This record gives sequence, structure tokens and C-alpha cells, in this order.
Amino acid sequence: MTDLRSKADLLRALHRGPRILVLPNAWDAASARLFAAAGFPALATTSAGVAFSEGYADGERIPREKMLARVATVAAAVSVPVTADVEAGYGDAPEAAGETARGVLAAGAVGMNLEDWSERSGRLFDLAAQVERIRAVRAAAGAAGVPLVLNARTDSFSAGAALPPERRLAEAVQRGNAYRDAGADSVFVPFVSDAPTIERLAREIHAPLNILGGPGAPPVKELERLGVRRVTIGSAAMRATLGLVRRIAGELSTEGTFTALADGIPFAEMQKIFGGD
Repeated sequence: MTDLRSKADLLRALHRGPRILVLPNAWDAASARLFAAAGFPALATTSAGVAFSEGYADGERIPREKMLARVATVAAAVSVPVTADVEAGYGDAPEAAGETARGVLAAGAVGMNLEDWSERSGRLFDLAAQVERIRAVRAAAGAAGVPLVLNARTDSFSAGAALPPERRLAEAVQRGNAYRDAGADSVFVPFVSDAPTIERLAREIHAPLNILGGPGAPPVKELERLGVRRVTIGSAAMRATLGLVRRIAGELSTEGTFTALADGIPFAEMQKIFGGD
């Protein structure tokens, strides 16, 4: 438990360090080892990437037990702190979010995302209800004696939220600050890529802001200049990997050649990464 507490303290400190925190999202032990070997001081998991790799669609369709088992695999594969993407906490009630937080800690992770989008209702949680869910996560972590780093996500900009464009920023700011007051350590606003909006979010949400990086988003240095404190990439790396697998499959099934296999990591190097002979 002491190790978890120290990792949680480190992860929280990284949100307020001199440089922006870049957290690549791993989906298994291999991707986690590769990201850690690149020098990242902490890692995140990707709920969609884990779900896809287990044969499920995204959206809490993978059972919580399977999701947490993969979080445990990732956390055990690396020495750096790991924060878990567990979507909306596997249940609408505060008790469900608290139970998921306990599962995250039991899996060896020291942070978690909690979304305010309900897959069951197809809408944003009522603000007061989401605040209670955040408080339940904070209470569960407190009872466990680990200062879990809670990254509260608001889907105010998601198409599914169906908010008029002129309301999205104000909604994200209101929710972000309410989530901070309820105990969130950082606020995640995905699906935003234009610099002026990002800058306003960073200025008006009084907590470290997490932006989703990827094609179309500003580069990390620009996000840092705009005031962003944390960048994640969601399932993008996992989907890019599957894009390569699809190219390999296509080449093998048509030309019968092996060109797409050329950029693979050598077998001997993989053995070294995983401690083999």
C-alpha cells in the first residue's frame, strides 16, 4: 500500500510539474513496456483499446472484471504509475463508481478516469448526480488510504451530448469546476482541437486540463503553451497498430508478399524487453 501511495503522490505531482504531462495509453503489457522504455514517467490505459483487444465494442460492454484484469496486467508490467480508463465507472449509482475505484486500486493503478456520459441513458449525467459519483470515488480512495488521482471527464463537446455549439464551452467549464470542487484532481475535455477553445478551457477550468491528442490536435508544445497540463491519446495508438495488422492481412491475402512486416521490432529485442534469453 505504501508503494501505491507513493506512486499516487508522484502522479499527482506530475500534473503540476514544470512541463506538460504526456500520458500514452497502453492496452496490454507489451505496449506498456514500450511506452515506459521511451521514458514516459507515467502511463494511462485505454478503455476502448482494451475492449477491442478482448473482442468487445467500446462503451462498458467489456465486463468490469475483464477491464480491471487488464489494468492489473499493465500496472504489473511497468514500474511507473498507471492511471486507468474505466469509462463511467460501470454503473450509474455513486456506489458503483466507488466499487470501481476500489477495483482500480486493487489492480495496482493509482489514478482513474470517470466520465459524465451514461451509456445506459445515452446522455450526460445530471451535474449533481455526477458530483455525487466523484465524491464516492474520493471516499473509496480515502478509505483505502491511497490518494487516487481522479481525472474527471466531461463529454460536453461530444456529438452524443447533443448540446448546441454555443453551450458546449460554458457547460464544460461549469462541470469541470464542479468536479474539481467535488474532489477531482484534473479535468478531461475530449473532442476539442481548436486552439482558442483549448486556451479558454485551460484558463477557466481551475484544475489541470487534460486534452485528447491525435490527428488534428495541436502538437504537445503548442498545447503546453495554451495552458494544458496533461495530454492523452486514447485508443489512437492501439487503432494505429491494428491498422498495420490490417495492411499485413491485406498484403498476405492479395499479393502474398511480406513488405508490411518489415518495420517489426526484432525478436531478440522483444526478448530483451521482456527479460527473456
